[in-house]
Amino acid sequence: MTASPNRGSEEPRRCGWCRRVLPSQGSVGRPRLYCGQACRQRAYEQRSATAKAGLPGDVVLVSRNELDGLQDRLYQLRCALEDAQTLLAEKPTKAELERQLAELIRSTGRLDRLWVTERSG
Repeated sequence: MTASPNRGSEEPRRCGWCRRVLPSQGSVGRPRLYCGQACRQRAYEQRSATAKAGLPGDVVLVSRNELDGLQDRLYQLRCALEDAQTLLAEKPTKAELERQLAELIRSTGRLDRLWVTERSG
């Protein structure tokens, strides 16, 4: 029997649909892929829809609104980084650096919740 790649690793296992961290599991049985039946069902529906459409399994479908929102956030982040680069060339004060760092943090929004990884199954 081979060990699961995530068992014993630092990174927590995540739900294959919603990407929430899965609770730790004992060493017996198959590792959980989803946090609950609703996520399992949504993943099945997505696989079925992409198969019926003739799309490959690695296709990521997002709505236009989601894509536009992500592109807006990435643009804001790029602008904040460019502003920081300009500021660093001007020998900024501590207060100016703190303001720019706060802007960088704000512009990332919740990018840390964006998990694009291959779904198993």
